[in-house]
Amino acid sequence: MVAVPHDLPGTPEYVSRLRYAWRVCSVTSLGLVLIGIAGSTLNVALPVVVRHFSATPFESGWILLSFLLVNTATLVFFGRVADLLGRREIYLAGFALFTLGSLAAGLSPDVWFLVAMRVVQAVGAAMILANGTVIITDAFPPDRLSQGMGVYIGTLSVAQLAGPTLGGLIAETAGWQWIFWVNVPAGLVALVWGAFTLRKVPRGPREPIDALGNALVFAALSAALLALSEAGSGGVGSPVVLAGAAVFAVLVPVIVLVERRASHPVLDLRLFGGRMLACANLASFCNALARSALILVVALYFQAARGMDAFTAGLSVLPVPVGMALASPLAGWLGRRVSPYALSIGGSLFSVAGLGVLVAGVSPATPYWVVGVGLFLAGCGSGTFLTGNTTQVMSALPAGSLGLVNGFRLMIMNVGIVLSVGLSLSVLTSAVSPALRDEVYSATLSRLSPAAVDQLMHGFQRTYLVLFAVALAGALLAALARTGPRVRRGTGR
Repeated sequence: MVAVPHDLPGTPEYVSRLRYAWRVCSVTSLGLVLIGIAGSTLNVALPVVVRHFSATPFESGWILLSFLLVNTATLVFFGRVADLLGRREIYLAGFALFTLGSLAAGLSPDVWFLVAMRVVQAVGAAMILANGTVIITDAFPPDRLSQGMGVYIGTLSVAQLAGPTLGGLIAETAGWQWIFWVNVPAGLVALVWGAFTLRKVPRGPREPIDALGNALVFAALSAALLALSEAGSGGVGSPVVLAGAAVFAVLVPVIVLVERRASHPVLDLRLFGGRMLACANLASFCNALARSALILVVALYFQAARGMDAFTAGLSVLPVPVGMALASPLAGWLGRRVSPYALSIGGSLFSVAGLGVLVAGVSPATPYWVVGVGLFLAGCGSGTFLTGNTTQVMSALPAGSLGLVNGFRLMIMNVGIVLSVGLSLSVLTSAVSPALRDEVYSATLSRLSPAAVDQLMHGFQRTYLVLFAVALAGALLAALARTGPRVRRGTGR
């Protein structure tokens, strides 16, 4: 009599695993919703926070950049820590820390205390993000992974769908503090549900953490972000910009040298030696660089250039998350019939098309439907690309390296997100005189003169052009990421 292998479709083990996988998906999706709403609400409500603290352009940028910098620099670190101490434990600790940081952020007496609490939020978010995709990959049978990934990424779309409207509504009615406090009950629910649902898994081998590598990566990213943020207010010839660029240029080869010699490097480039993984991760970087600042830039466009309030601006950017919310689960469903490679290319091309519409239609008098079509296409492209690209990369990895490599994958993407915000704000504000840059961040420039608005529109056009060029480069890289021989993964259970 021939034994029936476990975990094959139709067997009791397979059905049991699938049920557990969907419960796990609900937990990880809550984490993504929590972080997605926190980011998208602040993107729309930033001018309200800036006006409350009378923040300078430099301080305004770092309310956003502090979170992105710390979150990016610690993703790989917490991917490794979770391998050692337990993925469930680190994941749940992330919920607790993010909730605590959100509570304290709403009590901020000044802008720099708020920045510090954003750092606390960022550490908690890194614990969640570094483990969510791995937990999903570990839980689902290989033939259902694309469906689980589609739902998981689709929840980010739901968060971004609710976030702008919620952020605008809160900013105009309840006060800026509730932009952060709204995360507290959601964080507590996620923490309790995660503790109840997630099973403990065996810990990985106790290998050393690359402390020097983490410190060097953090320093290099800090220098690059400092240079980018100062370039928007002080110009590219500013001593701060030149010093930051010089430090970054020096640290990059040092990081490569140190990581090649490290026994357990934070950036293990050997894991990305193949063409498919290299191109897929570079495509992910470009997609993140092109998409991440889009809601922020468009929300500023509607408030600073067209004089809308935060709530109306939040409603106006909804085509982006609507497109993502529709495309992500659809791409997950198509993943059983269409290769992740094809989904990645198709999503990249939709993003290019959407940004092309925005470049062609940038004007204070542009009909809203034109802007809405561009935003919707860009949202569809991002949702499709993220589902296809994530499935393509995670399916090609051996189970033993999932935690570390997923942290690296997310860090590459988050570097794109960090640079997207810094670069977009710098390009945007470089078009107006230094005296007017405060008015851009506080969204009061439209109250000045038509000449000031014309200056700003040149900035929006340049910003969209830069994002369009990056999206096009991402599409080319996605096309080069043709999957080679597939690496067979275990169940990881």
